[in-house]
Amino acid sequence: MKQKIVLAAAVVAGLLAAFLTGSYISSRERALQAEKEAFNRRNRLVEAVVLSKSLPAGAKLTMEDLGVMEFPERALREQSIRPDGNIALRLVGRRLAVGVSARQPLMWSDIEGGAPDDRGLSGLLRPKMRALSISVSSVASVTNMVRPTDHVDVLGTFTLPSKQVEGATELVTMTILQDVLVLATGQETASTYRGGRVNYSQVTLEVSPHEAEVLTFAEQMRGRLTLTLRNPEDLHYEKELPQVDFARIRQTLEGMNERRQKDILHKR
Repeated sequence: MKQKIVLAAAVVAGLLAAFLTGSYISSRERALQAEKEAFNRRNRLVEAVVLSKSLPAGAKLTMEDLGVMEFPERALREQSIRPDGNIALRLVGRRLAVGVSARQPLMWSDIEGGAPDDRGLSGLLRPKMRALSISVSSVASVTNMVRPTDHVDVLGTFTLPSKQVEGATELVTMTILQDVLVLATGQETASTYRGGRVNYSQVTLEVSPHEAEVLTFAEQMRGRLTLTLRNPEDLHYEKELPQVDFARIRQTLEGMNERRQKDILHKR
């Protein structure tokens, strides 16, 4: 009987020791995991914009000057420039306020004028360009799906004197501008847009002074302006686009549909 009690006590002691050992190992594993996560957070690598070569103060930035490298997050300062889809728009054409070495994190304090957000919409404009807002309906802006940094063509529909009937008028549609950068939709710019669909009635475009005159005149003619959305990588320029009226539609409708059908069959 005494031997059984001793044996039972030994088993219990062994189980208790195993439990305590397992608990200790588990606690150590959790502690090590916590230390590992803390280390990774302290040393997490993030991307930052750098220069591909050293440049002096006053140098104008080009696309070839810009690059991206990874750095420990804790090594970067708040002013360090992080890459995003709009970084080229925000940097190309800007000048350096100080000399910057190659492969060092580029900061907004290194750029003349600082971050575009600090200067508002004017900070997004490239040299020699202007910002111009035009009124658009939801439908005319692709159901409010045009967003900042998109590229669009601008079409205008006007009531003009008829070429066929003296004293009469007719509707005419024409492409006014092609491949125009959208700076803002309503009050949202590239730096403030947070995704999702936003309703707006005005779109701000980046245009040259001459293009600004044309668009302003088009609006004063009480024409209706419509935006067509482009793929951002599509740099094709369509030459000799005709003015479209009812007679033009009658003349070209059949040939237009034949070309469309051939394109569809070719893509298949």
